[in-house]
Amino acid sequence: MIGVPRATRRNNLPLPASRRSPDTAAAVLRAVLDHGPIARSSIARATRLSAATVTGVATFLLKKGLVREAPEAVGPPGIGRPHVPLDIESGTVGVIGVHIAVPRATVALLDLRGRVIAQRQYPHGRRDPDSVLAALAITIDAVRREHGRRRRILGLGLATGGWVDAAKGTVVEHPVLGWRDVRVGTALGEATGLPVRVDSNSRALLRAEQLLGRVAGRARQSAVQLFVGNVVDVAFATGGVVHQGPRSAAGAVAHLPVEGCLEPCSCGRVGCLQAAVGERAMVRRAFAAGLIDQPDIHALVDAAAAGGAEAFEMLRERARLVGRAAGLLLDLFDPEVLVVAEAGANRLPECLATLRAEAADASWSGADMAVTVYASSFPDNVLAVAGGAVALDQVYASP
Repeated sequence: MIGVPRATRRNNLPLPASRRSPDTAAAVLRAVLDHGPIARSSIARATRLSAATVTGVATFLLKKGLVREAPEAVGPPGIGRPHVPLDIESGTVGVIGVHIAVPRATVALLDLRGRVIAQRQYPHGRRDPDSVLAALAITIDAVRREHGRRRRILGLGLATGGWVDAAKGTVVEHPVLGWRDVRVGTALGEATGLPVRVDSNSRALLRAEQLLGRVAGRARQSAVQLFVGNVVDVAFATGGVVHQGPRSAAGAVAHLPVEGCLEPCSCGRVGCLQAAVGERAMVRRAFAAGLIDQPDIHALVDAAAAGGAEAFEMLRERARLVGRAAGLLLDLFDPEVLVVAEAGANRLPECLATLRAEAADASWSGADMAVTVYASSFPDNVLAVAGGAVALDQVYASP
């Protein structure tokens, strides 16, 4: 996305390899993200790089506009020359985040700390790929014109459900939308002129947790992300690396059997996890029962938060089923953290408590659920951050 210059402007000589290494630049940029505003000497200690290397890389990142000097963070006057700390540049650069859900699309502008600057959500007029992608291109252009004129856009990230081949930028299969082999990366790249990266919901959110989440340090050791929306999928990572699989199909848990569930699934069977806990069936039942006045999961959560007993119990039952799945994942992967992005657990503490209790009952791992199982770090902007994280991950991996 952002190349390293072949030569310095001053003398047209190549930069030393230690200063132009993508891994070195990434380490410095991540240290600024994690600890900024931070002095160069502190970056050297945090990254175990030499002071000269950090100085060279910092100069490069400053020229690229990814970091800035933060004189406002300089401490009280002391002996010698003050060291001006570095911080992430949040005002002049950004990324576009796109999420394609079953009922709607989300387009957002995010800064380099993952903060949502602007966001638009709208229902699909039609669900065929050409119509959805054409509408997305129009909305992306509008967001850039209205909110991104003063920002250099570094890239576009797209997240969606189903089977996504990140390397090819292709939605291999999204059964609920009815998509197969849709080259979304190429289509949006041609329409917007931006570099585009594509990934699944769960892998995108796992990257967001590793970059920006409340337990980012532990998530970089090992983590599982369980996404529960209209589709259900899982991602896992060890040593900071999110596993894709040779066919980019890792994390397909939508059709795990759920005992006692008779809900029909899009795969043709009954009792699959996605059918049991997916939003479409829940919202349909809640709307038919008069618990909500619009078929939307957030309306159901709002009703429960406002004291609606039936709405609350529906979400509690969903949390129980999700908790059982979480217990299975804890036994399978034994991660440092397991993060669940599910509307009820994200907003209602009682649902998170129920989910943790069910996970504890279902798991043999002996994990302390209070410090292992978490709701999403981005409860108010899950979809926007998912798309944005796909682009931000590339910025921080290869500045």
